[in-house]
Amino acid sequence: MRIKQVIGFIGSYYLWFLFAILILAVFAWSHLTGFSFEEFIMNLWEHYLEDWGYVILFIWSLIEGELGLVFAGLAVHDQKMAFVPTVLIAGTAASIADQFYFFIGRYNRRAIQERLLSQRRKFALASKLLQKYGWLIIFLQRFMYGMRTVLPMSIGTTRYPAYKFGIINLISSWIWAFIVVALTEYFGEEIFGIIDWFADHPFVLVSIAVIVLLSVWWVFHTQTKKKERR
Repeated sequence: MRIKQVIGFIGSYYLWFLFAILILAVFAWSHLTGFSFEEFIMNLWEHYLEDWGYVILFIWSLIEGELGLVFAGLAVHDQKMAFVPTVLIAGTAASIADQFYFFIGRYNRRAIQERLLSQRRKFALASKLLQKYGWLIIFLQRFMYGMRTVLPMSIGTTRYPAYKFGIINLISSWIWAFIVVALTEYFGEEIFGIIDWFADHPFVLVSIAVIVLLSVWWVFHTQTKKKERR
């Protein structure tokens, strides 16, 4: 049973695991070969970000949330990208992804119930939150890490109007993007300093990421377990 839970946990956060493994591999490879990863990143940052930054941000926001948006906020701070287009592009792409998950739930309800057994606790929690808070949970789901995929699919399995979900979620996504970009742009120098420190201590970064992921898993595991007992 524990093995299945671990597999389900890894499946839920596979992008972060892949990112952590990629970071470790890059740093190990650069250390062994003498390749300067920092110079490579700075070259991309200085010469290609202004031309391809918005395209990369749109694609990244379809797949993942804060990490790409934080880098975009740093680009805004460094005057490589503009504030308003960054917010609108990231928020719109994130909203499109959520709408996609919503329609997966709307038209594949039975398949979801059969294939996503490892996520049944999250679906139960999502259903409970929707019944209790209604449209407010749609607005807040963009800020609920760990539930962004489950909540739209869970709402999609109900009779909630697709257009209403889309409007609320789009507004929420724009506000979410505005907050993240604004904070990152404001604290840009401090964040650059932290990135420089982590570049010299990559294993600390991976350790913190693992602790955060385990904490998120523990919170949802305990909350959904209470739901099952009821």
